[in-house]
Amino acid sequence: MTYLKDLREYLDALDKLGDLRVIDREVDPHLEVGAIIRRVYETKAPAPLFNNLKGSDPGYRLFGAPGGLSSAPGQPLARIALSIGLEPDADARKVIDTLAEARTRKPIDPVLVGTGPVKQNILLGDDASLDRFPTPLLHDGDGGPYVNTWGTIVARTPDGKFTNWSIARIMMIDGKTMTGLVLPGQHINHVWQQWVDIGQPMPFALVQGGPPVLPIISGMPLATGVEEGGYIGGLLGEPIELVQCETVDLQVPATAEIVIEGHLSIERTAVEGPMGEFAGYVPSHTTMCPVYSIEAITHRDDPIWPTCVEGEPVDEFHTVTGLSAAAEGLAALRAAGLPVTTAWMPFEAATHLMVVSVAPDWRKQLPGVSTGELTQRIHDVIYAQRFTVTVPRLVVLDDDVDTSNVAELMWALATRVHPTKRRILQTANILPLLACYTPEERHAASAEHVTYDALFPAIDEGREPRASFQYNYPAEIQERVIAHWND
Repeated sequence: MTYLKDLREYLDALDKLGDLRVIDREVDPHLEVGAIIRRVYETKAPAPLFNNLKGSDPGYRLFGAPGGLSSAPGQPLARIALSIGLEPDADARKVIDTLAEARTRKPIDPVLVGTGPVKQNILLGDDASLDRFPTPLLHDGDGGPYVNTWGTIVARTPDGKFTNWSIARIMMIDGKTMTGLVLPGQHINHVWQQWVDIGQPMPFALVQGGPPVLPIISGMPLATGVEEGGYIGGLLGEPIELVQCETVDLQVPATAEIVIEGHLSIERTAVEGPMGEFAGYVPSHTTMCPVYSIEAITHRDDPIWPTCVEGEPVDEFHTVTGLSAAAEGLAALRAAGLPVTTAWMPFEAATHLMVVSVAPDWRKQLPGVSTGELTQRIHDVIYAQRFTVTVPRLVVLDDDVDTSNVAELMWALATRVHPTKRRILQTANILPLLACYTPEERHAASAEHVTYDALFPAIDEGREPRASFQYNYPAEIQERVIAHWND
């Protein structure tokens, strides 16, 4: 595996693939940046690097679509693959298997070093202000400019026993304050609540533009107690290097572009949102959230601020959340000894659907078990995971379907999922941002999830063969057709 240690190495790698577009003309952070990034996602264009931002100090840059689908031919997951140390042509199953297998490795904890590029500029007191940085208004209808869409929030419990690296959106209030989502079920909420319980504001560090692996894993729904720093070390086979913050007792990646330090209030006194979200809509509701007070900012020379613009698929929420949740689900199913081959969250479904594929020989591995019983076992494992607050639908399919192929998956869902039968309903917590539920369910953060048994009968029990080139014709006929295709 090749570990890209900072954002600039990552940009060089994208440039070599032809998947980077440098924009030197003046661009307005007020909506224009967001519009360009959204069109990049929707046309699968190269990732944009904005070098000339209206109203910002010279040298301050923005980088868009850092984890979107790649424009490189035949390498749609190149940006994610490169970020986690794989070759750019890695496919969905390779990415998911790599992330799932890393959950079985011994963690390698980060190491503290004396200094790093992020310490090239140290801003304290009044100088530590967002006003000098390009903070964009991303969607028409957002509640304000958003400081954080792709950065990692570092927080630690008061007893020092657990450090969490996570991603949550953060909106700018003014140059010295921000507010952002701290939702039940998130690890940042778990840490913040412990500080609330002792009546002290929570120290935080917000990392922008760290090693490209950082936001991928910060967005991964790891199990409670698993620290992202150690998981990254195990994934890459070496520790990530950290430096000490200036004003809080936290450590951050030495090669980061920008780090914002300060404290998060114990009261929810600020109005956050609305913001265009992963379901593909700009909701109208707002949330009362705590306030981030900024006490220090450190940054590299000519810093680069990564930005994603959530909305209709496919953007970073769908790629990162979809791939990492699928990997967590696959790891849990394997740990339970169930005969599954992969899990997948189709990007186009905006994480509102997960599909689990079952091995062709599952009946030999589980003699006497029916399709309904196997589906129930898979359901029980999956819905014990943290990420299922974003998964209203789970489908269990035979492995003959390439679930990462949208056309094939749509065909299978339409022809193998019974309209009303062979399903499991369960009421559980949901993320209020899921678009498929009623306003009442979203407000209560609780609603029904459904799991479908879409497994076919065994071959000797009436399974109908597929009428396709691959599955319907003898191998020698297929080979002859292919060999003479251009004759």
